[in-house]
Amino acid sequence: MTTTTATRTFAALMWRDVFVTGRELPSFLAQVIIQPFFILFIFAKVLGDIGFVHGDFAAVLLPGIVAMNGFLGALQNTTLPLVLDFSWTREIEDRLLAPIPIPLVAVEKMVFGALRGLLAAVLMVPIGFLMLDVTWPLSGLPVALVVIVLGSLAGAAVGMVIGTSVSPRHITVMFAVILTPLLFTGSAQFPWTELDGLRWFQVVCALNPLTYVSEGTRAVLAPDVPHIPLWICLVVLVVSIAGFGALGIRGFLRRALD
Repeated sequence: MTTTTATRTFAALMWRDVFVTGRELPSFLAQVIIQPFFILFIFAKVLGDIGFVHGDFAAVLLPGIVAMNGFLGALQNTTLPLVLDFSWTREIEDRLLAPIPIPLVAVEKMVFGALRGLLAAVLMVPIGFLMLDVTWPLSGLPVALVVIVLGSLAGAAVGMVIGTSVSPRHITVMFAVILTPLLFTGSAQFPWTELDGLRWFQVVCALNPLTYVSEGTRAVLAPDVPHIPLWICLVVLVVSIAGFGALGIRGFLRRALD
């Protein structure tokens, strides 16, 4: 098998997934917009207007929601297709027969999940600006994009681990047991550094890769808000991509060979 053949096959698999996403665009948009929209609307808009949160809370929340949408969007869009492919649809068998190394099939799944997560994050930016009175420094946008890309890849890598580990029968339980804790311990709704008075919860949040996506995004888009240093966030995200990616590919190979 030549490198050219593998590259063309990889691109063909990616294009097929993009085409399917285009056909399922309404359901995809509903999946990635409704929940973060209502989090922004209730926590920043409603509670802000009635005085239960300070006006600058929107500057804390919006970068966190964008980060959350990228990470969790990539995670879900990697996990769910894997569970379906390995159980009911058996579509994965066609991919495994393609002229491409099996590990690259897993990589394609993660890259495509990350792309959907990135799109989910980008979609929240205009929605947030229309809803909230927030300004971001233009100089921080390129670095914020890098953080979101790394966060989406990290989310896809975690999704690969979950998708190759969770039984199809337990997929609904997975969302309650795994996704909900990830959502609320990822520092998307609060700055991690302000948890000094709640040390045990701060430690729990530090174990969640989403925390470093949220904090890294705030570091460049809301630099006046206390945050984890950007370089730490970048290092942790790269390590998370490598670590969870390796575990996910290993799990994918095990499921594929079964």
